[in-house]
Amino acid sequence: MAARLEIAITTSDIGARVTTRRRVPGGFSDAVGVLESWDGGTLRIRKRDGSLVEISEEHLVAAKVVPPRPERK
Repeated sequence: MAARLEIAITTSDIGARVTTRRRVPGGFSDAVGVLESWDGGTLRIRKRDGSLVEISEEHLVAAKVVPPRPERK
C-alpha cells in the first residue's frame, strides 16, 4: 500500500509548525519547522537549528501542520 501525499497547508498556516516533503535531485527531502512566509511561489521554513529552508511550490509534494515540539523537562 502506497502512502497518499497531500498538501494540507495554506498561507493561513504562516506561524504554525509544519512538516514538508519536496522533490530534490535523486529523490525527496523533508523539512520540519515554523512556516515563516509563503509568497512569490516560495515557502520559507525556519528549522529548530535556526536554518531557513526555502521550498519552491512546484517541488512541494506533501505538507501538513504538526503539533508544537514537546518541551524538554
